[in-house]
Amino acid sequence: MSDWLIEHLTGTKKTDRISQSKKELSPEQEELLGVYLERLQQFEPIQYILNEAWFCGLRFYVDKHVLIPRPETEELVETVLEGNKSRESLSILDIGTGSGCIAISLKKKLPESIIYALDISKKALRVAKENALKNSVDIVFLHNNILNIKAANDLPAFDMVVSNPPYITQAEASVMHPNVLLHEPHIALFVPDEDALLFYKAITDFSLQHLKPGGKLYFEINELLGSEVAALLKLKGFSEIQVKKDLQQKNRIVSAILL
Repeated sequence: MSDWLIEHLTGTKKTDRISQSKKELSPEQEELLGVYLERLQQFEPIQYILNEAWFCGLRFYVDKHVLIPRPETEELVETVLEGNKSRESLSILDIGTGSGCIAISLKKKLPESIIYALDISKKALRVAKENALKNSVDIVFLHNNILNIKAANDLPAFDMVVSNPPYITQAEASVMHPNVLLHEPHIALFVPDEDALLFYKAITDFSLQHLKPGGKLYFEINELLGSEVAALLKLKGFSEIQVKKDLQQKNRIVSAILL
């Protein structure tokens, strides 16, 4: 973390700093470093302090209006790509796009595809649009609430729907790290204890209406909800349902096909 801060301040890599070990920070850089350290002491994530996060080898702008991209979500993107190697031109909808990390990463790897990215937050969409520009990709951004089926009915049909929706129950908040609980947007994190599948149900119902025959649905999930999400998809008529573990051996990704 300290190397990341200093690199951001000075614009020099660690190897360069070793060869220039006697070079001191300027007064302005020292002052800014003090500000950064004070914010870190308040449990603010370094990604928000530097407005920077890396995801799938790409640099993203992040701020308090979007979740910080996480390694397990990279695994979601990798799963999508692995399962669609022979399909280069697809119509894909990313629901709850946040920073745009999923949509933008998929567009980079599937440049012939048309990628749509939906979010309820206008502020999150502004961040996602900035990231699309930074990473030189064209994304169709949509401001919509997936819980409002009527509002979503005007959307076209897709070959694929992918989503990392809010999935942490309020009861789990007590064991979360302060840097997440105090600073990341709760609207993108939490669901009611009494309806933990809220977004999975809404997105599944939407997908029944908007996936083309043979279309695929991919979810990132709460590790405790693998069997419940799989059962929901089976009940709704999806086939080839798979629950995949992440690198930490936690249930993390669910995929299914609408035949």
